[in-house]
Amino acid sequence: MSARGMDERIFQMHAEICKSLSSPVRLKILNSLREGEKSVEEMARRLDLPKANLSQHLAVLRQRKIVMTRRAGLNIYYKIANPKMIKACDILREVLFEQLKDGEKLVRSITKIK
Repeated sequence: MSARGMDERIFQMHAEICKSLSSPVRLKILNSLREGEKSVEEMARRLDLPKANLSQHLAVLRQRKIVMTRRAGLNIYYKIANPKMIKACDILREVLFEQLKDGEKLVRSITKIK
C-alpha cells in the first residue's frame, strides 16, 4: 500500500473510532472500564442502564476493537483493548476542561466591561 493509501486508511479508521465514541453512553462505558475488567451485569448496575441497551453499545465498541471480551461460564467480561484509548480520552477531556475555563474567563471579562 502506498503512503497516500495508508494515510487515507488511517483517516478512515480514525473517523470510525470517533463515530464509535460519539455517544456519551459509550464514553461512560469506557470510563467505567478504566479501573479494569467488568461483567455486563456489573456495568449495567453501575451505569444504571438496561442490559439490552448496554449490550448494543458494547457491540459497537467491540466491533471497533475498542473493548475486548472474555467469557467465564455464563458471564461475559469486558475490558479496554488498548490502554492508549483511555489516554486519548483523558487528553481530550483536558482540552475540554481548558475550553470551559477559557469560556468562563471570557464571560467574566465581558461582564466586567458592562
